[in-house]
Amino acid sequence: MKMVLLSGGSGKRLWPLSNDSRSKQFLKVLESPQGEPESMVQRVWRQLEEAGMAESSYLATGRGQVEMIQSQLGSHVPIIVEPERRDTFPAIALTATYLYSVAGVSPAETVAILPVDPYVEASFFDTMAMLEGTMLESGANLALMGVVPEHASEKYGYIIPTTEEAGENGFMKVSHFQEKPDRIQAEQLIEQNALWNCGVFAFRLGYLLDILQRKGLPLGYEELQKQYKLLSSISFDYEVVEKEEHIVVQPYDGFWKDLGTWNTLTEEMSSKHVGKGFVTADSEGTCLINELDIPITVIGAKDLIIAASPDGILVTHKAESPRIKEVLKTFEQRPMYEERRWGHYKVIDYVKYDEGNEVLTKRIFISEGNNISYQLHRKRSEIWTIVSGEASIVLNEKKHNVKAGDVVRIPEGTKHAILALTDVEFIEVQTGSELVEEDNIRITLDWNDIELQQFIS
Repeated sequence: MKMVLLSGGSGKRLWPLSNDSRSKQFLKVLESPQGEPESMVQRVWRQLEEAGMAESSYLATGRGQVEMIQSQLGSHVPIIVEPERRDTFPAIALTATYLYSVAGVSPAETVAILPVDPYVEASFFDTMAMLEGTMLESGANLALMGVVPEHASEKYGYIIPTTEEAGENGFMKVSHFQEKPDRIQAEQLIEQNALWNCGVFAFRLGYLLDILQRKGLPLGYEELQKQYKLLSSISFDYEVVEKEEHIVVQPYDGFWKDLGTWNTLTEEMSSKHVGKGFVTADSEGTCLINELDIPITVIGAKDLIIAASPDGILVTHKAESPRIKEVLKTFEQRPMYEERRWGHYKVIDYVKYDEGNEVLTKRIFISEGNNISYQLHRKRSEIWTIVSGEASIVLNEKKHNVKAGDVVRIPEGTKHAILALTDVEFIEVQTGSELVEEDNIRITLDWNDIELQQFIS
């Protein structure tokens, strides 16, 4: 069985720590068994490794999250890349073509889809492994995994089984689905043995390939990538699951939690105080997460969440924190903090002048041995001031070494790259008419490829 983790999200529900580039699954606010900061994606991949399932697992994500995944999990993790952000049906369709035409997976193979950020215990993956046998025994086209509810929740969708007897593995046939009900409906659904829908399901690869063929879509990964923007932006639930009659559900009777809002996430954090600042003892139930270099002091404030990052500052009562997505619906801002495969950067300042000229200042960190790609810009110049560490830089095919205190000027159109000989940090000031990602014209990524160009020292 192949496992595919869907990694997406717009980064609204855990603002200001999350943004369009750093969705909730990348926030290092949990704690690993070794007591180190750990993100949701790092946690679930570690659990897959412990269950012996990582070698059969893939991550499906958009281009904007590839470097973040590589930064947190390493470059060895297989990633299926969406050319642009769509809904779950296009993402899973593209995944199917990748498995079939690139990875060589047989159409008879079972494929399990799961979110990238479930907060679960190890037994969750034991139940997930049962889906392959459930598919074979039941003969169903889809096998879902449903969580046995702890209470009548209004936050989750429900899977309602038929009244027929359960199969040998405990699976049940699915009667219908119910989106987030009110409290009374939820209680009635639980009396019908309904299960929480945790977003995990399995199918034979050939089943989805047949659907794509009926839609006239190609089965080759590269071909579907080219046509990706033509696919309807629709969820897999609406496009496939709700139209399918032969579905079973495998119950999971164990710990499961959706850490999708500040109040649920802070319940699982080992420390209620992260970053610079002070929280008085009488601030009961209050949580402070501060990524800024200035301290935040909280005095006598109960049941609050205070979160601060370069993107902004949030102060909310815990119970009201889910409203943040609605409040930010019309709020647009470029991400002020991003993790990359080589390190991370923080935007210090951004100004756009009346005459149209823009100035952007970043603090950039590159970890030892990593490099930024060999690239050039048409619409901006840059000045780098090395703050700490040592690095090699390449400017128009000439290599130089730089250290703390050195200043590097990069005019428009200059080809440039930097390799960290030690951990290195520098201030970058961009000046130009349009400071956008699309103005990064990359020539080559790997430093060995750069050196093969026989640059002159």
